[in-house]
Amino acid sequence: MVDEIILTQPDDWHVHLRDGAQLATTVPSSARSFGRAIVMPNLNPPVTTTPSALAYRTRILQHVPPSRVFEPLMTLYLTETTTGHEIERAAAGAISGVKLYPATATTHSEAGVSDWRCCDEALACMQEQGLPLLIHGEAITPGIDIFDREAVFLERELEPLLQRYPRLKIVLEHITTAAAVEFVRQAPPRLAATITAHHLLLNRNDLLLGGLRPHYYCLPVLKRERDREALLEAASSGSPKFFLGTDSAPHARSAKENASGCAGIFTAPAALELYTEAFEQAGCLSRLEGFASHFGADFYGLPRNPNTIRLRRESWSLPATYPYGQDVVIPLRATSALRWRLIC
Repeated sequence: MVDEIILTQPDDWHVHLRDGAQLATTVPSSARSFGRAIVMPNLNPPVTTTPSALAYRTRILQHVPPSRVFEPLMTLYLTETTTGHEIERAAAGAISGVKLYPATATTHSEAGVSDWRCCDEALACMQEQGLPLLIHGEAITPGIDIFDREAVFLERELEPLLQRYPRLKIVLEHITTAAAVEFVRQAPPRLAATITAHHLLLNRNDLLLGGLRPHYYCLPVLKRERDREALLEAASSGSPKFFLGTDSAPHARSAKENASGCAGIFTAPAALELYTEAFEQAGCLSRLEGFASHFGADFYGLPRNPNTIRLRRESWSLPATYPYGQDVVIPLRATSALRWRLIC
């Protein structure tokens, strides 16, 4: 039995850090494990310009603990009015990607895209500039079952998008289904996918059986057990098309535990330990480093981190809550025993 693992410093290729006072909790939680993170732009109002993204980056950096090296990689929020000029400015201004939210698909996506064909100028410019498109892959047409929205998106939206922009790099973020795994595998190398720890460890029974568990509610929603198994097989397969993206998405306890609870799971405080647990479940601990530390950097064309971290087999527990502005946030697996612990 392996009791200690040494990994190249991992990166998080999809995280929500929020803003304001909440950064005091979210930034140290992510910087604890990760050297870099792709930061989502769905603030309120959304981050739609390069200057606003760089200003947000400055606010994030103010909360990085002195003992940590953590680089936020900034993104823009794609709207139907995003111009080619803004994309050129982003490419020249150290922006790492542009996020496509289907309008109303998830938290603060109201300003998102109803028809990506309205974004032709921006998408064509991204293709020319080599700026990746990061997609929340769910169809938003009324009447589509919430458990089918990802599969429908692949056929109706993503396939035509790949054909229309044959050189555009795309990350299909937080995939949740066996259908998405197969789609990514069959697609050209310019399409990759991130996978969350919670979708590797949980299925919709965890959300619904024995009572509704609001802190397991996320979008895309947890799927069937066969989908979880397909995700775990993909993540641990050694394929460079799949890499780590936590989609850690905190909401205040009061916003989760009410009649219309917000979607999002706060995994950052133990994200790497949760991934390690999933890979151990798959019997593939030796493949964790590629998924967590190598493949995302390679896809984004960035150097792999030069330093390393260590995980030890050790039982420990997260606190019940973390401060979150004027409220608190509850992490995934709060107070429950974890089997692995980051020690440096």
